[in-house]
Amino acid sequence: MGSEDGDCCKWKGVACNNTTGNVVMLDLRPQVTDDGLSIRLSPIFGEIGSSLLELKQLSHLDLSFNGFQKIPEFMGSLTELTYLNLSFNSFTGVIPQQLGNLSRLLYLDLNNPYQMMSDNLDWLSRLSSLKLLKFGSTNFTKTTNWLQVIRSHPSLSILHFEYCHFPEVDPSSLSQINSSNSLSVLHLTLSSLHPSAFPLLLSISSNLVELDFSYNDLLSWIPDSFDNTPYLERIYFWKNNLQGGIPKSLGNLCSLKELNFGLNKLTGALTVAVKNLSGCAKDSLEILTLGSNSFHGSLPSFQPFSSLRELDGNRFTGPFPNLSRFLASLTELSLGGNLFEGPLPVSIGNMSQLVHLDVSSISLHGLISEAHLFNLSKLRSLNISYNPTLSLHLSSSWNPPFQLDYIDMSSCVLGPKFPSWLRKQTNFSHLDISHSNISDTILAWFWNLPSKLLFLNLSSNKFSGSVPNLPLKFGYNPSIYLSWNLFSGPIPTFLSNLMVLDLSNNMFSGTLSFLCMKEESRLNYLDLSNNLFSGSIPDCWSKNRRLSVINLENNNLSGVIPTSLGSVEQLQSLRLRNTSLYGEIPNSLQNCTELKLLDVGENKLTGVIPSWIGERLQSLIVLRF
Repeated sequence: MGSEDGDCCKWKGVACNNTTGNVVMLDLRPQVTDDGLSIRLSPIFGEIGSSLLELKQLSHLDLSFNGFQKIPEFMGSLTELTYLNLSFNSFTGVIPQQLGNLSRLLYLDLNNPYQMMSDNLDWLSRLSSLKLLKFGSTNFTKTTNWLQVIRSHPSLSILHFEYCHFPEVDPSSLSQINSSNSLSVLHLTLSSLHPSAFPLLLSISSNLVELDFSYNDLLSWIPDSFDNTPYLERIYFWKNNLQGGIPKSLGNLCSLKELNFGLNKLTGALTVAVKNLSGCAKDSLEILTLGSNSFHGSLPSFQPFSSLRELDGNRFTGPFPNLSRFLASLTELSLGGNLFEGPLPVSIGNMSQLVHLDVSSISLHGLISEAHLFNLSKLRSLNISYNPTLSLHLSSSWNPPFQLDYIDMSSCVLGPKFPSWLRKQTNFSHLDISHSNISDTILAWFWNLPSKLLFLNLSSNKFSGSVPNLPLKFGYNPSIYLSWNLFSGPIPTFLSNLMVLDLSNNMFSGTLSFLCMKEESRLNYLDLSNNLFSGSIPDCWSKNRRLSVINLENNNLSGVIPTSLGSVEQLQSLRLRNTSLYGEIPNSLQNCTELKLLDVGENKLTGVIPSWIGERLQSLIVLRF
C-alpha cells in the first residue's frame, strides 16, 4: 500500500495524505459482526509483517484486539508514528528496546492479557514526546529503575498499569530525582505492588490530578504525605488491605472531589476520620466512599461538607440520623449493611436531590409511608431490601413523584396486598419484591413489562393467577424468577425470550411448546421443576443451545428423552427426575461433555447404561439413575 495506490483512502481503516497519497493511518482492528445472538470479532493471527516498513509516512497504527504473539523489533523503525495501539493481542516475551526510537510518539498502548516482560525501561526515557502510556500484564520485577524512569520523564501525562508486577523500591535511589512535572493521571490497578513503592508513588508528581490504586491487595498504612500533591481531585483506593486511619493531609487537598476507601481495613472512630477531612477539602469533596471498613461510632455530622453529593459507608451505629439537616443536596446515599437502629426518619423525604437511595440490610423497623417519599421527585434507584421488620405502607391511590429504574424491596413487608403504586412505575429495568409477604392475585396491568427489563424477581410469595400471553419484546434478555408461588395456567411465549427463567414450585400447567421458538434462544438457565406440566418434552432443543441448566423434575410429563437435547453442548446440569419418561437414554447426550449433574431417576427408562457416560462425560460429578 504505497503512494502508487491512489485508491487507498477508500479502504476501511486506511487514511492517506491528500497530496502524496502515502498511507498515514492504518487501523487493523478486527471487524465486529452481530448476528443478534452474539458479537463476534474477526481477528488477525500470525506475525506482524515487515512490509509495514514500506509505509514511510505512517503516523497512526492500530493493531489492537488481534492475535499477534510477538512485538517485532523493526517496529522501532516506524519513526513517524505518533499513535501506536498494540493492546489486547497475545503478546509474550520481552518488550523490545527498539520502541524507544519512536521519538515522535504521543500515544502508546501495550495493555495485553498475556504476560510480557521488561528488563529495564531505559527505552521509555527516549520517548520524549509521549503523553499517554498503558501497560497490561507486564512483569517489571527485574526492572529496578521503573520508578526513576517515570519520575524523570519530561512529557508523560497519563500512565496506566494493570495486572503488572513490581519489585521492591530503594528510596535512596530516588533521592536525587525530582518529582515529575507532567504526570497528572496515575492508574495502578489489579497489580502486585510492593509496600515500599506505595509512599513513593503518592509523591510521584506534584501535578497529580487523579490517583487510582484499586484492587491491589496492598497491605500498608496510608502515609500522611498528600501535602506534596495539592492538585489531586480524585483518589481511588478501592479493595486493598489498607490499615489505620485517614491521614490529616488528605483534608488539606483543596481540589479534592472524590475519595474512595471502600473495601479496606481502615479503623478508628468515624468522628476522627471526618475531622481529618475537614480542612479545605470539606468545601470541594463531592463523593465519599468508606464502605466495608472497620470504622466505628455513630454517623458524624457532615454539615461543613457543603459540596458532598454522594456518601457511602458502613459500620455506622446508633439511630438513623436526620441527614436532611446538613446533607440536603446529596444525590446518592448508600448506607447498606450498617448497624443503625430504629425507623427510617421521615426527614429523608426532605432530601429532594436524591437520585440513589440504598438503606438495605441495616435492621430498620417501623413503617415507610408517603411522607418518606413525597418530595423525592429525582429518585431513580431505591433499595430497602433485607429489612425484615420494615413495612412499606403506601395508599393504593398514591401517585409517586418519581419514575424508578432500579427497585429492590425484597425481604421487607409489602403485603398482604400487591403494591398497586407500582402501576405508575413504567420504566424500571430491575424489580425485586421477593420474600415480601404478599398473598394476592397480580392484575393484568402488571405484566405489561417495560422493554428495558433486565431483572424481575417475584419469588417466595403467595402470588396466584395466570401470566397473560402478551406480545412482549425485550430490548435485552432479562432474568425472571417466579418460583415458590401459586401461579397456574400455561406459559406465555414471551417468557422464552429470556436469559434466566425460574418458574419452579408453582402450579403451572399445559405443555412445554413455548420452548420451540422460530429463532435461536439466549436462554441460559431454565427451571420448571415441581409444577403440573404435561405432555412430552419437545424435541426442539437445537434452538436452545446456550442452556447450561435444565430442570424439569417432578412434573406430569411423559414420552422419551428427546434426541435434540444432545445439541445443548454447553449443558452442565440436566434434571429429569420423576417425569414418567420411558425408553433409552439417547446417545446424543454424549455430546454434552460439560455435564456435571445428570439425574434421570424415578422414571421408566430401559436398556443398558451407555458406556459413553464414563468415557465422554469427564466433568460428571453427580449421576443418578
